[in-house]
Amino acid sequence: MAVVVVCAFLCLCCWASFYFILCNVNGSRSYEWNCRLVTLVHGILAVCITGYIGYVDGPWPFTYPGTKNTPLQISAMVVSLGYFIFDMAWCVYFRTEGPVMLAHHTMSILGILLTLWLGESGIESCAVLFGSEITNPLLQARWFLKQTGRYGTWLGDVVDVLFVLLFVVMRVFVGGTMLYCELISPRPRFFIKCGGVAMYALSWVFMVDIVRFTIRKSKTWRKQKRDDQETVTANGHEGKKD
Repeated sequence: MAVVVVCAFLCLCCWASFYFILCNVNGSRSYEWNCRLVTLVHGILAVCITGYIGYVDGPWPFTYPGTKNTPLQISAMVVSLGYFIFDMAWCVYFRTEGPVMLAHHTMSILGILLTLWLGESGIESCAVLFGSEITNPLLQARWFLKQTGRYGTWLGDVVDVLFVLLFVVMRVFVGGTMLYCELISPRPRFFIKCGGVAMYALSWVFMVDIVRFTIRKSKTWRKQKRDDQETVTANGHEGKKD
């Protein structure tokens, strides 16, 4: 366990160092811009590692929850633990996130720590990391598009649609199936099951915000479509008058 703590601290230092390097290289950009670049890199890295663990290295998380942690699972969790601690500290210092996101980071940190301490259920933690982080690149892309004035284009619409679809599929349906397998299996510890319920409940809190966003977005699309039709109709009448 002492080795794991040291590795987690080293990962924390690596993420912090990466952020400060970006701040020096991208001096013209804001602190949030550089922090979101770190978040983007972690999201891609976490998805690649945990995807390999779940689909190639194994075991399959839906049928073998509660198994002993493998070295690769431990490595993936330690890397993400260092990132979550860094990002939690950054968010608290700059006060950029609300209580829901801070609760998500807190539960992620505690969940990874518990899994590392128990030495088991690493495959479930990696599956949760995969499902949580797979939408992260799209979320960051949406923010970067807004900052560069390109969010109002078709590319912004594509990112929004993919984000909503991925979130619903991975967090609600796949996450719900994963939680069911976790709860009915006799292997995982009680605390691990409680953590799974808490993370799934938090996903539904995010889901409420996404539903509200989808409603606003659909209204915007309908309004834009009406305006375009009115413009075409007006131009058509003007053409006939000429």
